[in-house]
Amino acid sequence: MKSKLQALTVHEALQGLAAGDFTSVQLTEACLAQIEAVDGQIRAFLQVTAEQALAQAEAADRRRAAGETAPLLGIPLAIKDVLATRGVETTCGSRILQGFVPPYSATAVRRLEEAGMVMLGKTNTDEFAMGSSTENSGYFPTRNPWDPERVPGGSSGGSAAAVAAQEALAALGTDTGGSVRQPASLCGVVGLKPSYGRVSRYGLVAYASSLDQIGTLTRDVEDAALLLNVIAGHDPLDSTSMPAPVPDYTAALTGDIRGLRIGLPAEYFVEGMQPAVEAAVRAAVEELARLGAEIVPIHLPNTDKALPVYYLVAPAEASANLARYDGVRFGFSAGAESMLENFRQTRGQGFGPEVKRRIMLGTYALSAGYYDAYYLKAQQVRTLIKRDFEEAFQQVDVIAGPVSPTTAFRIGEKVENPIEMYLSDIFTISVNLAGICGISVPCGFDEQGLPIGLQLIGPYLGEERILRVAHAYQQATDWHTRRPALAAL
Repeated sequence: MKSKLQALTVHEALQGLAAGDFTSVQLTEACLAQIEAVDGQIRAFLQVTAEQALAQAEAADRRRAAGETAPLLGIPLAIKDVLATRGVETTCGSRILQGFVPPYSATAVRRLEEAGMVMLGKTNTDEFAMGSSTENSGYFPTRNPWDPERVPGGSSGGSAAAVAAQEALAALGTDTGGSVRQPASLCGVVGLKPSYGRVSRYGLVAYASSLDQIGTLTRDVEDAALLLNVIAGHDPLDSTSMPAPVPDYTAALTGDIRGLRIGLPAEYFVEGMQPAVEAAVRAAVEELARLGAEIVPIHLPNTDKALPVYYLVAPAEASANLARYDGVRFGFSAGAESMLENFRQTRGQGFGPEVKRRIMLGTYALSAGYYDAYYLKAQQVRTLIKRDFEEAFQQVDVIAGPVSPTTAFRIGEKVENPIEMYLSDIFTISVNLAGICGISVPCGFDEQGLPIGLQLIGPYLGEERILRVAHAYQQATDWHTRRPALAAL
């Protein structure tokens, strides 16, 4: 057992709690002490709910002493601040929601609470999850625990950094175009984006409703399976959640991938990729072959259209979803005398530059005379991208490739160039457009010691398959066990 409790994985902590090696209060205190020690530098949290966390930990210890069990009883976790948490401020990283305290919790959060979670606090995010670096937060940027001068990725950068810096054992994030997998890759942790509809979106503040999905950030694949067991499943409060049975995802972690066919898309190895990223991903694929998988070259011919399609569909949906923030019902209000002037000032002062950019893009794409030319055309091309994956999965079981074309870049490096920032998600957004599942697992480091992620993509509701391959890879490698020096403070 590791000497530092905050360094444990979720499954190690559950074993220690069950054996009586330590209590949930001690485990929670260790995480809170780590937050106190390092978060002044990393700034992963927008809000730490220490008092509530210790009360929940004491309650978990009493339940365990009384003989009760639950899947995550007494485990300290962090929650991305785009998920509603009853009685705890939820800002979405935006000034416009400052002071908003939800009267209910998101279904995924409620299921974690029912499973015994101890909530440590709310993690930082790009405003309304719009970004790839967490620099678009309305409050402050989060820093990468491997190099605090670099970004942790985004938009779930706070959650990924908190797990990497050992401030929380695991965290929830959300993934609209790669926002779980990309920060997981840049921070050296495991990021799972389930299929659309696998996890209820009820209580997730909407950015792009046809793309948003709740996912997990963990230290290893077994923890990802444990958390997915809890949060997956049909929810009558979300009309888009799938009424499909939920398997035991930990049962899929057999370690055996012999005979599985793994597709390697030519379109995912492009000019301009950082050489160290391509080398690490190709080495990981060779390792999968050594473990018995068959590597099959494939093509996803419409991959180059994913970025423009995404940046029409997502802003269009955002422009509609964010129309509700008018200074009347939620959070910040400018307090102007007339109603129309209050709308104008509240939105002008409350939203940051990137959110305004996407609202304007989306409003333009949906406006009369342009809808068919832009939004409708984008949806048609989206169907072609989805069809590419359907045809590929007739040949292979899983698709492997990079998560991000580069490792973590410097804070401020891409702020003035939105197109360059958007390209950070070039290998992840197709998965959201197709509604399928993907996972990022650590597969190496570049010459500067920055983590690199391997992306494994599965068909719709194919989470068992990608977890099985990811777990087998982790059984054969030790990349996921390495920690940033800062975590040792």
